[in-house]
Amino acid sequence: MTVPDEKERNPDSEPGMEAYIGLGSNMGERISYLREAVRALEAVPDTELTCVSDVYETEPVGYADQDSFLNMVVVVRTRLSPASLHGHMKQIEERLGRVRTIRNGPRTIDLDLLLMDDVALDTPELTVPHPRMWERAFVLIPLADVVRNQSQLLATTHEHLDRLDGKEGVTRWSNFNWRDESERSAN
Repeated sequence: MTVPDEKERNPDSEPGMEAYIGLGSNMGERISYLREAVRALEAVPDTELTCVSDVYETEPVGYADQDSFLNMVVVVRTRLSPASLHGHMKQIEERLGRVRTIRNGPRTIDLDLLLMDDVALDTPELTVPHPRMWERAFVLIPLADVVRNQSQLLATTHEHLDRLDGKEGVTRWSNFNWRDESERSAN
């Protein structure tokens, strides 16, 4: 997990709401798709990437006849509405070759808006909090990485995680040093 140094953060200058986004890939160069998605999230207007979980390799859920996933969670601060942020996320998926043919099937990249402050939203296009996040170890394990400073959310995450089966299907794959990635891509 990577968190910026406290001296680099100025809470008075941080915009808007905090949003948690789940990322997953199980096609091609999985880690490359995750890196590209993180870079693209950093470029979303009025949005600042603040924290990134480690990367976890996970067995597929639902449609099982596919390769393992790499999953992670990122945190952003944004002035965008949930619908606008979600729209940017869908554009990123499209740019990175996401094709929806089989429900829960293979994908180059998947971006899910998990939580956004205290927002509760249920529209045909978007539900926040994500309706199945509390049932998925591949979401909760990396989520626990990035909510360490939020005791209530961390406790809730661990409560749900403790009740889940299948945690053994989620293994730490690597850390994700997004600061280094961002600096390399800027040069």
